[in-house]
Amino acid sequence: MIPNHKFRARSANGSNSLRIIAGLWRGRRVSFPDVQGLRPTPDRVRETVFNWLQTLVISEDCLDLYAGSGACGFEALSRGARSVTFVDASSTACQHIRDNLQILQRAPGYHGSAQVVQSRAENWLSGGHSARQFGLVFLDPPFADGVLIECCRQLQESGALKSGAHIYVESGDALPIAGQTAGFPPHWQLLKNKRAGKVFYGLYRSEP
Repeated sequence: MIPNHKFRARSANGSNSLRIIAGLWRGRRVSFPDVQGLRPTPDRVRETVFNWLQTLVISEDCLDLYAGSGACGFEALSRGARSVTFVDASSTACQHIRDNLQILQRAPGYHGSAQVVQSRAENWLSGGHSARQFGLVFLDPPFADGVLIECCRQLQESGALKSGAHIYVESGDALPIAGQTAGFPPHWQLLKNKRAGKVFYGLYRSEP
């Protein structure tokens, strides 16, 4: 079975860590495990994405699906998100997220909340998320699995999205377009998109 998180090779210098770019925890480095399938969103991509989001993240309930290192969720909490739910299939990845949160949450001025859930994304979306809804979702399934379209459909149909929610997506292929990509949610409007090397990334809005 392929792990339900993202691929990342060990960095050249062997240090598995990432930097929080801005907000309360600006400049702090957090570690992540050497787990097969784990690929954090690079610093420069996260910086671009959170420039897009700006005030959208403040006081919002966020979901980091296929959380892996937790990079996007940590960045959201640092920038004032009300809550972040981290979901990943790997027990090792989840434990590292919990360990990092224990350290980061001690910072003076922190008022957010976080939950870490060990679950396959499809299982969580099909009934494990209870009635909670999210206004901002980070969605970065493993490129090799080819599950992005199906995951977007499940997310839309799960009831986990607030009206007008924003969804950040990463893909190894060109981003899907509503009305042009079979199975993709028809009301998701692509607001912004870019490419960094082999990674395509963009921000969607789920229209009411």
